[in-house]
Amino acid sequence: MNDFKFHTIESAPAKSKAILEGAEKQMGRIPGLYSVMAESPNTLQAYMQLHQQFASSSFDAEELTVVWQTINVEHECHYCVPAHTGIAHSMKVDPDLTEALRNRQPMPTAKLQALQDLTLSMVRNRGNVEPAELEAFYAAGYGQKQVLEIILGLSQKVISNYVNHVAKTPVDKMFAEYAW
Repeated sequence: MNDFKFHTIESAPAKSKAILEGAEKQMGRIPGLYSVMAESPNTLQAYMQLHQQFASSSFDAEELTVVWQTINVEHECHYCVPAHTGIAHSMKVDPDLTEALRNRQPMPTAKLQALQDLTLSMVRNRGNVEPAELEAFYAAGYGQKQVLEIILGLSQKVISNYVNHVAKTPVDKMFAEYAW
């Protein structure tokens, strides 16, 4: 049984209302993820802040997509894989890259492969990466800042992926064409 409430603006706690109103204004509807997180204004606010911080990190659109989708796919998030496919499409990310990520295929460049490899290692090893993995990441052109930004992106995705797992959040209609 799923006991999670999916809030509307009217039913949401007062501290979540403004975020839901902003999402509805920007997207034309409230994404299911936000609707369920609204029950805990602190969780919703933290997620939104992490998203904003990660989206404005040093990573470009392709790199953001690699980090987000690598984590989503590894966590097997039925909601976030389609959502981030749609987001990548709106960010003009090459659809071949998005499909490679969705299907666990090699990345099109050595630099993106190094980013995916370190991201996967972070997830699978709970941050306990080997020195050789860091050296390979640095050799690809990244630095300590990007290591920390992967952790930032992972923090965001843990919230959304885990919320979607426990709440069984249905995929929004706007992302249904990207079902995974």
